[in-house]
Amino acid sequence: MEINVVCVGSLKEKYLKDAITEYQKRISGFCKINIYEVKDVDYGESEGNILKAKKQEAELLKKHLKGFNIALEIEGKNFTSVQLAKELKNIFDNKNSAITFFIGGSNGLDKDFSDSLDMKLSFSKLTFPHQLMRVILLEQIYRCMMINSNRSYHK
Repeated sequence: MEINVVCVGSLKEKYLKDAITEYQKRISGFCKINIYEVKDVDYGESEGNILKAKKQEAELLKKHLKGFNIALEIEGKNFTSVQLAKELKNIFDNKNSAITFFIGGSNGLDKDFSDSLDMKLSFSKLTFPHQLMRVILLEQIYRCMMINSNRSYHK
């Protein structure tokens, strides 16, 4: 089993890096965990330039497609933690050796890229900073692993 998290942009804040390192360590007890960063592209704030930048970021993200690919999107499927744990287990049980999550930058993911993936997953209708979303995703992956192994972390 392998889980990949592919993110647009790099982390700058030490407290976020520390949290990610902690969850990577915890998850590594269950499966291989990789985090990849691709360069965020900035052409300015006009709508046309944002779309152009997201297309260019999508080309970088495509290099990391592997296994069952999931976009983190506000309009994606919502799960409880228990439901997400079951979903991840089902994906692995159906002969997928890898699950790859994609987190867009501050402008989100390119729509065509996101639409081409196997699933869209939403954690909330709220908007979160894309850097913080990494921590939230890793914590939920860890929670899912604990649920699926019948351990007491989840309440």
